[in-house]
Formats: sequence, structure tokens, C-alpha cells
Amino acid sequence: MSNSVPTAVLGATGYVGGELLRLISQHPELHFAAAVSNSYAGRSIASVFSHLASAYRDTKFVAHDDWIENVDTGSDLALFSAAPHGASANLIRAALAAAASKDLNVHVVDSSADFRYREPIDYRTVYGVDHGAPDLLSSFHCGVPEHVSDTTAPHIGHPGCFATAVLLAAVPLLSSGFVEGDLFVSGVTGSTGSGRKPQEGTHHPERHSNMYAYKPLEHRHAPEIMALAKQALGIDTIVNFVPHSGPFARGIYVTVQAKAASGTSSDALRTTFVEAYRDAPFIDVVDGTPRLKSVIASNRCQIGIATSPNAIVITSAIDNLVKGAAGGAVQWMNRLWGFPETSGLLAPATAWT
Repeated sequence: MSNSVPTAVLGATGYVGGELLRLISQHPELHFAAAVSNSYAGRSIASVFSHLASAYRDTKFVAHDDWIENVDTGSDLALFSAAPHGASANLIRAALAAAASKDLNVHVVDSSADFRYREPIDYRTVYGVDHGAPDLLSSFHCGVPEHVSDTTAPHIGHPGCFATAVLLAAVPLLSSGFVEGDLFVSGVTGSTGSGRKPQEGTHHPERHSNMYAYKPLEHRHAPEIMALAKQALGIDTIVNFVPHSGPFARGIYVTVQAKAASGTSSDALRTTFVEAYRDAPFIDVVDGTPRLKSVIASNRCQIGIATSPNAIVITSAIDNLVKGAAGGAVQWMNRLWGFPETSGLLAPATAWT
């Protein structure tokens, strides 16, 4: 414990915050320092997340002005933000200022959209508001861990959950040379992807036994996917994305379709994916098609490949709260501190949920 890194979570009362707390509780190199929330300050973590009672029974949420007192002056700090889009940037700015006042060596991983774009104008174009901390953008790097071999940035903006699932399927496909034209992507997400605050789209009577598309060809993850694919490969591509709300709580299932170039074969394409993810401990290129229950509550991604003389289909399945958010954030934090990338993330899927 004396050699582990104190760890704080901003915006700790949402679903992603709860998953971060769960993962931190079993991490061998990170130890809990603070769960930060003004609205829940003074309440026990167990009263909000009863499933975490064994790990945090008597631990309370702390306010944004108080959490820094839980970290010793001059120490290291792993800081996660699970705050909402638009709020996270200012919270991180204030947290970094507090960390500087105590001479902390800090790395930040943000799960919101606030640090997924390098330019303030790109953020405003997609989200319709000015960025809350444009001066911090240059200190953040955004990308799926499997597609970034190295970065000197001290902080990370984690891609969105849909973006993660799509990019893991699309980047090796685009690099293969077997694709002609645009990508056509259909994805289904569980209700936890809409956050903890109840709304019509996640209300159980509306979601149960139901499925529907939303924001077809207009979803805000599409430009993020295209930007990160170009960052990874240096090429432009068009992603025609249609997301769907599914009748389950956790998980994302994505289908990427494209026109096959002449000479495409399933064996050659599979080899491309196997080689691309040879050193990626959380990616499984499977025979047949992925299954959501094979990845739920884990940091794993399953990828399936199918081809015909004219078409390619790549499917991928992840847990939106783990690989798509909290788990991917911990994976990045491991890399920032030089820990084994799999630290705290080897728990298998729960299967029969």
C-alpha cells in the first residue's frame, strides 16, 4: 500500500463513477483517496452504491473543496473524472490547481467528452458550447489505448463508449487495404449509456422489450470516430453511424459494414486483425460472432469477422461502462504510471447476468 498511488474520482456518483470505485477497490497499484461529489458530500458510498458496501462501507463522499485534504503534500495522485460533459473541464481545472498547491505529481484520465478534441472549435461544433478549459487541451491526448503506442501527454481524454467499440473494429479494417468507400455502422447500447439520471429513453417501461434507433447519421460520436481513426491511421474516412437503444442495461454491440475491395479474403482480413491486436491483452478476435455476455463487467472486447466477394462485416462487443469508460480509463492510468496495463482489470466477464 505504501508504494501505491492515491486515487480520487470526480463526479463519483454516476454509473461510470461507481464502476471506477469498484475497479479501484481491487487494484494492486492504486489506493482509494476520495470520491468527490458536492451533492452527495457526507453520505456514505454504500448508501448510494449498495453493491460496493464490502469495499466502502464506512467511506463517505467528499465535497470538491475538501477532497484534496485526503492526499499528502508532495505525493503522487491518480485523478479520474466521471463528471458529465461540459462540467468535467472546469472541475479538472480546479482539481489541478488544488493538486499544484500541494505539489502533487498528477495524471488525469477524463471519461467525459471534454478532452476528446484538440481544438476548442471542434468541441464547440459538436457540443454547441464553448470549451470550459481550452488552455488545458494541449496537455490531454485522446485515443483508444490499443491504437496509441506512446504519448508524452500527462493526461488522457478517454473516447466515448460507442467510439471505443467502433474504433476497435474499424481501425484494423481501414488499415488492411481491403475496404472501398465509406463505413456503415450500426450499434446497440444498453440503458446505462444514458447515465444515472432517469429520462424517457431509459425509463424501464419504455426500454424493456423495446429497441429503436436514435439520432441516425447525426450522433455526436461519429465525428469523434472519424477524427480518431484519422489520428491512428493518417487517412480520412466517412462513418455513417446509426445508434440504437437496446432493452438491456450494460453493453454495446457494433456492426461495421463496408464494400470489399478486389482480392479480399476472410483469412487475410483475420490475419490483419490478429496481428493488429497481437499485443493487446483485452482484445479477442473470435471465431463466429461476439456475444455481449462474454464481455459484460469485464474490460474485454470481442471482435468477429465475416466476408463475401462484395462485402465485409466486422462485429465488436464491449461493456460500455468498463472497456467503454471506467475500465478503459484505468487501462490508460496504468500506462501513465508505468504499471502493467492489465493491473486491476483481469476480472472475467460475469456471463449469466
